[in-house]
Order: sequence, then structure tokens, then C-alpha cells
Amino acid sequence: MNPVSIFRWGTAALLTLALLPGHGQARKGAPKTPTKTAGIACWMTTPDQTQLLQRQPGALAFAPAAATGTVIEVDDSQRFQPIDGFGYCLTGGSAELLHAMSPARRTALLRELFGTDAQGIGVSYLRLSIGASDLDAQVFSYDDLPADQTDPALAKFSLAEDEKHLIPVLKEILAINPGLKLLGSPWSPPTWMKTNGATKGGSLKPEFYPAYAQYFVKYLQGMKKAGIRLDAVTVQNEPLHPGNNPSLLMLAEQQAEFIGKHLGPAFKAAKLDTKIICYDHNADKPEYPLTVLGDATANPYVDGSAFHLYAGPIEALSKVHDAYPQKNVYFTEEWVGARSPFAGNLGWHVKNLFVGAPRNWSRNVLEWNLAADPHQNPHTPGGCKECLGAITLAHDTVSRHVAYYTVAHSSKFVRPGSVRVASSAVAGLPNVAYRTPTGGHVLLVLNDQATPQTFSLRYQGRSAPATLPAGAVATYVW
Repeated sequence: MNPVSIFRWGTAALLTLALLPGHGQARKGAPKTPTKTAGIACWMTTPDQTQLLQRQPGALAFAPAAATGTVIEVDDSQRFQPIDGFGYCLTGGSAELLHAMSPARRTALLRELFGTDAQGIGVSYLRLSIGASDLDAQVFSYDDLPADQTDPALAKFSLAEDEKHLIPVLKEILAINPGLKLLGSPWSPPTWMKTNGATKGGSLKPEFYPAYAQYFVKYLQGMKKAGIRLDAVTVQNEPLHPGNNPSLLMLAEQQAEFIGKHLGPAFKAAKLDTKIICYDHNADKPEYPLTVLGDATANPYVDGSAFHLYAGPIEALSKVHDAYPQKNVYFTEEWVGARSPFAGNLGWHVKNLFVGAPRNWSRNVLEWNLAADPHQNPHTPGGCKECLGAITLAHDTVSRHVAYYTVAHSSKFVRPGSVRVASSAVAGLPNVAYRTPTGGHVLLVLNDQATPQTFSLRYQGRSAPATLPAGAVATYVW
């Protein structure tokens, strides 16, 4: 989380970044015959919160009549990237709060969040911190030592801190949704590996590149032994923001060397199939992942690049994709300020993250921080004091906030393995469309105007009229 973005949220509702359709060449597929009798179900959230992921009565119906006025046409003969999932960062603090709930209430909440039945919102992707993030109660690594000691053999490596809360909660979650994808990201190596010997800032000492690569290996092996498989890791959370606690400065050339000469070979030697993703920072510096991907030694080991959006345009994701179309793109973090308005956050996040990131090739979208308490705790000394969780937990009392709904509008309906398909780029109605693994279709639409907007949803020559209230977001499913 980047504190310099705090000022932005007071005017979030006024931000209007240009939204472009995804670049590059789509994959063509044979058109499918529409189901003649199928209706279009709609779930809606309004900025005044009178409707929150609420199923609308009845169903819209496709008809052969020609569409009039504004048209959003879905064309599933043009197919783009597959989707891995939508979800949150499960910080250590989130896990601690969940673990403190009574077992029955926790089970009910986890089923609501991760269940794929009618009652669940189907969260399908989580990001974990490797060691502490700034939303843990305290800073820790898996090999903490007194200031005058080192442990290059990692003889004292231990996942004991994660075993207190994170691992037990993850096991419960995976029992509900075994197909959940997990991404791990470190905020800092152990301090004895760093140039400043501190949890905040500093850089990784070159002599400890081999040990730090093995640190990742031991982490993944330890989690696997606990029954938890990680699909991917990023090398460093926000490598250009060493002012957080914990944090690390890692320049692009350093990351390329670490991946190419140490981390990639270590994964290969250990026969780990966990993906390595570079960067994991803001969209204003696409030259960072381009540098890593342009390194001949690192490139073969890198699955793709991860982005945040505290600075820069979301279209930067397409710039990186277009330069390396064989590499994947991910969106891994965006916060919600605790004192910022629901309405502004709803529109901004849906437009830029849940429409903008997939339309610029991202395979996932993650909001920052699943849960916090009523005072936005826990956090480390110097960590984020204003990060609003998707939910607030006061022991067994649950409050749901804007990120709960922004994620749910996609996660509940766009299951992993869905594919983004073409849909019209319409001014005032940002949207993105998908074809699901079962052959269904999902269209996410935001009305970012101050007045209600009526449009026609068109698919294979048949149209259905729809109206969205001012500022509302809707998911259409057929």
C-alpha cells in the first residue's frame, strides 16, 4: 500500500481515466448459437447502498428486434485472456481476526466469502504475505536473528508465525474452495540479509541472493507440507517503495539478476512449478517489468508481471502485454481509504480495476486486505492506519464494505477458466464481458454518469433493453 495515494480518495468520484479496450490480437472462435429461451439475470449495486449485489426481479429477455440507441454488443467469437480469479489480500491481520471468531460464525462467513453455491460470492484468488506485511500486528520473517548473527543455511527457518493464524484459516478456506488460487508476496527478507539491517527499507545484499532464493523454496515446501499449494509468487511487494514497514528497495536490474541467476534456478532444482511474477507495483513504471522481461537470463523463469494502481494509467498493463504477449499480466493490489465515500470508491474501482484491468489483459483482480477491525487494526508500527477491509470484524459482528461488493460482482459469476470476450467500448458505460467454462456469458457494466442510462445489450443479433441508475454497477448473466 502506497501512502502517497491517500489524497486521491477525497475526489475519487471525480476521477475519469480514459478506458481503452484491450490491445493486441484476440483469439477467434466459432460463434455459438444463442439460447432462444434464456433470460438475462441481473445483480445490481447502487452508490446510495439501497441495493447491494441485489438480484433484480424478473429477467431481461433477448428479442430479434433491432437494437436502438446506445448498444453494448458482446461478441464471443473474439476471445482474449483466460481468467484466474478475483479476490483479496489475506493479510496476517485478516487471518488473526478471522481466527478469533467463534468457530460457527467463522465457518458461516468463510462459506459466504468462498462458497460457490447460491449463498456464496465465490472468491477465487487470494494474495498472501511471505512473512509479515504492514497489516500484521508485528513485523516478522521466517528466520529472525539477533543483530550480529546470520543464517545463510537457513537452519533456523520456521513458519511458526503463520501457524498461529494464517495456516489454520487457510486450511478452512481450502476445505470450502479447494480450487482457490494463492499468490505469495514478500514485504521484506530477514533483516540480516539487508544492507541496513532493518525491517524498513534497505536492499538485499548480493552475497545473500542464494540464501534468499532458498528462503522462497523453503517457504513453498513448508506450505505444501501444511497442505497449502501456492500457484505463484511475486519477488517483492512494491519494490520501489522502501518507506513502508516492512519493505525493501529492489531495482529492476537487481530483480532481473536475482530471478535469472538465483530464484529461477532454485525453483528448477527443487522441481517447483510455482510461477514467478515480476514487479508487483504501480502502473506508472512499466519500464520496470519491461527491464526484467528483457533480461535474457531472467525471462525464461518469469510467468508475467503484476501491477498496482496507486499511480499511472491502467492501460500500462497493455503496454507490457504488447511487448511480451506470451507473458501474463496480473492485478494484485488496490486499497480503499477508511474515510473515503462508498459511492466514489464503487465507481472508481469498478471502472479502473474490474473493467480496466481485464480489458488490459489482467488474469485476475485483487483488492487490498480482506478484513480489519473497527479501528483499521492490526497493523505494524508505521503500517497503514487507514486501510478499510472488505469486511470489518468486531469479533463475530461482520460489516461489509465497498470492496466486498466490487469483488463479488465479478467473483460470483466469472469463475476461474472463464475467458474475456469482446464487448463494445461505450462512453459512460464502461464494461467487460466473459464466456464462462459452462458456455454462459457475463457482462459487468458501470454507469459512470450522473443520470440513469438506458442501453441495448446485444448478442448474436438479438437485443435486450436495460437501464442502469446513476453511478450503479450491474452484472448481467445469461
